[in-house]
Amino acid sequence: MNDKAPPSTAICGFDADNILIRGKNLVSDIMGKYSFTELFLLQALGTEPTERQCRIVDAVMVTIMEHGLVPSALTTRLTHHGAPESFQGAVAAGLLGVGDRYAGTAGECGALLEEIVAVPEQERKSVALEKVGSYRQLRRPVPGFGHPIHHGNDPRVERLLEISVEAGIGGDYVKAMRLLESCLQEVLNKTLVINASAAIAAVLAEAGVPASMMRGIVLTARCAGLVGHLFEEMNNPIANDLWVDARKNIQYRD
Repeated sequence: MNDKAPPSTAICGFDADNILIRGKNLVSDIMGKYSFTELFLLQALGTEPTERQCRIVDAVMVTIMEHGLVPSALTTRLTHHGAPESFQGAVAAGLLGVGDRYAGTAGECGALLEEIVAVPEQERKSVALEKVGSYRQLRRPVPGFGHPIHHGNDPRVERLLEISVEAGIGGDYVKAMRLLESCLQEVLNKTLVINASAAIAAVLAEAGVPASMMRGIVLTARCAGLVGHLFEEMNNPIANDLWVDARKNIQYRD
């Protein structure tokens, strides 16, 4: 006899008269009663979101939604220029280009913070130093530190931390972020600015969001930003100019 449980999902089910999300009726329990962020967290995590969680996730998504004419936004605009009938294709093309360089490394930094916080407090510095050493050996930057523009201070960091304090959260993960900062300074003998990715990782972790979901929150925010770029492109296009400039300035050589 096969005692293995059948495949299942706890997220959503429906019949002719009802749509259920995490056990709640979409029409009578959710619509008009939950914000997008509240439902986002309920659907993903399976637990009733707290006001503090929602405030932090909202703040993070506002922080990371817009980055200007970075490659993902340009890709969305250029894809629409080539295929104006495919709104979703243009957004999807841009999302495929959202990566560590222009969207940050919150998920990877979050995983580091989780590893540090998982050990007793007296062992955390040795773990942090070990992680810094590992990245140095691989010649990779420690995620969440350094910025190509904000050299002295990333203005988003302190505001995110302020919001977390206002929301009544803050503790081990923020301390772990600061510990990583001091260990980096000790190893490199110089200060690297904490960037928004580290702050995002710390405050999301404090709000109970696992590192494995952090990239999804970033992508959700950036998707909204790309919709804005696409709508502007439809009404005030720049993609053709970008294409013409590329043809003029990029020379073919064999």
